[in-house]
Amino acid sequence: MKVLRYLLFPIVPFYFVVTWLRNILYNLGIKKSISYHFPVICVGNLSVGGTGKTPMIEYLIRILKNDYKVATLSRGYKRKTVGFQLANSTSNANSIGDEPFQFYSKFKNHITVAVDNDRQNGIKNLKKENPEVILLDDALQHRKVKARLNILLTTYKAPYFKDIVLPTGNLREPRSGSNRADIIIVTKCPEQITDAQKAAIFKRIKPKTYQHVFFSSIVYSNTIFSANKNKHLKKLEPFTLVTGIANATTLVDFLKSKDLNFEHLNFKDHYNFTHEDVLILEQKQIILTTEKDFMRLKRYDSLRHKLYYIPITVRIDDNEKFDKLIHKTISTNR
Repeated sequence: MKVLRYLLFPIVPFYFVVTWLRNILYNLGIKKSISYHFPVICVGNLSVGGTGKTPMIEYLIRILKNDYKVATLSRGYKRKTVGFQLANSTSNANSIGDEPFQFYSKFKNHITVAVDNDRQNGIKNLKKENPEVILLDDALQHRKVKARLNILLTTYKAPYFKDIVLPTGNLREPRSGSNRADIIIVTKCPEQITDAQKAAIFKRIKPKTYQHVFFSSIVYSNTIFSANKNKHLKKLEPFTLVTGIANATTLVDFLKSKDLNFEHLNFKDHYNFTHEDVLILEQKQIILTTEKDFMRLKRYDSLRHKLYYIPITVRIDDNEKFDKLIHKTISTNR
């Protein structure tokens, strides 16, 4: 796969020019973006997948849901429906996508969850629910909507400033796209990241005067959950870890650090488990998976008694400053 991507390098300049020119047209106002009278906060990235958008959306939900009427709007990647869909009691991962279904399952009494490939149309329909703030999931490249605040995520191990555009690299657009960000968060940092390491990354980012840079890490729970019970992680082993996410390295490293006994079945991101896959999983004694994968697997009755997920949360350095920035953005009329 890596060899093929290097062979495709001659396409990189073409992809670069096309995405760069598209951004220029939006920056000059030749292609139009729509602004809204209520706050729209976009969480996105420059690279393809695996930067931690889902836990960041959940972080924002947690700090906002008690003060505002919050709505989330996602594309609903790999859902089996089309157009605008508002999450309700009959929704599942097939109808709205695994990540939006996760938002709905966890926060349904506090937020409104919707999906639409067309973010303008999605916001138009969401306005009927009278939200006070809309969180756009994975929409940094959706230039038809002008968010009040753009949050760019980039990982500690694979920052955008060390990458190039597709198909040889992993960037959806040139690095200059980072200029649209108001906040840049370096995600999945080591828990013990030093000030010197932060300073080195900050220097490479070279933030503009209007940009704020934060560092975050993932925190895994020591308590794992099934559909109707929970237990301590240590009481689970031996088990089979099943992942269908962009990068499972952080989770695998965490479990290994606990000296746990497990095997790992790794699938591609947003993987749709087949009947044959389920037959294989039925032979496993205990299964641990991510919360996103749990949303897709829990519908199989044959797996329910053995299926657990491990929750994650985000820890942001200087979180008080970050939270104040978010609340200030929402309260500011513009």
